[in-house]
Amino acid sequence: MSTALGPIDVPDWAWERIEVRKALRARDIGAVFRHVQQYAGASQARIAAAAGMTQARVNEIINGRREVSRLDVYERIADGLHMPDDARHLLGLAASREKRSGGAAFDLAAFPEVVRVYAAQNSAADEIQQQAREAEQLDVLAVRGLGLIGLNDSLLRACLPRNQGGKGLRVRVLLLDPESEALAQRAAEIGESAESLAGGVRLAEARLRELADTCDISVYRYRMLPTWRLIRTDSTMFVSAFDAGWEGHESATYKVMETPHGPLYRGFLRMFEAIIDDAERTV
Repeated sequence: MSTALGPIDVPDWAWERIEVRKALRARDIGAVFRHVQQYAGASQARIAAAAGMTQARVNEIINGRREVSRLDVYERIADGLHMPDDARHLLGLAASREKRSGGAAFDLAAFPEVVRVYAAQNSAADEIQQQAREAEQLDVLAVRGLGLIGLNDSLLRACLPRNQGGKGLRVRVLLLDPESEALAQRAAEIGESAESLAGGVRLAEARLRELADTCDISVYRYRMLPTWRLIRTDSTMFVSAFDAGWEGHESATYKVMETPHGPLYRGFLRMFEAIIDDAERTV
């Protein structure tokens, strides 16, 4: 049971329950708070005090009227609920502040590259589209890319210029080689036939070829097992991950911005360029 002050003491076994781990992995803070109420007996007011929020805000989150997206808020919640490191990792956070800093408080401002964390791509859709409409360069690293840029109602397609005046926009798209072993493995991971997944890649290539008159577009096939899903609009990236059992749009999406000394933006851009260098251009 939780005490009146300080972090809430959630039983260790509670963090190991399947439903709690599923909520953490989905960044479903409303579900996490409900589990804390169930397993620690904590009231909304108690959760609010521990997480540095108002009770009204906690109520909105629990009832699905508000999402958590900022990294510093995730950190406050993790600290306030005294999450063990494995729970923090499922939420997309590093190990506890004490272990990372020798007991001193960890300053998020020292790492300004990650400016927002979205529960999934749909939470970031409006911002991604706004950035894409204003961009001079657009890079996409995907598996088949239909939901991102291949179809008329995809996330990015409507953001691209539709006339000759848009030729100044440079678009580079990396898709998984439909003939690669990695595609067969990825298809098995998501419960889809390799034939179906390969057909999706080829359809995306055909639809992207239609954009050659409206923008400077190039499409490549890569052969490595998909790990990262990336959208870059000039100096901003939206990054999510692929894993067995879920697709990139279901993963948490991290907004990463270029800074003078930050390693993340540079590292992801370096990775993208390296994949381009080893890929086969098809459009």
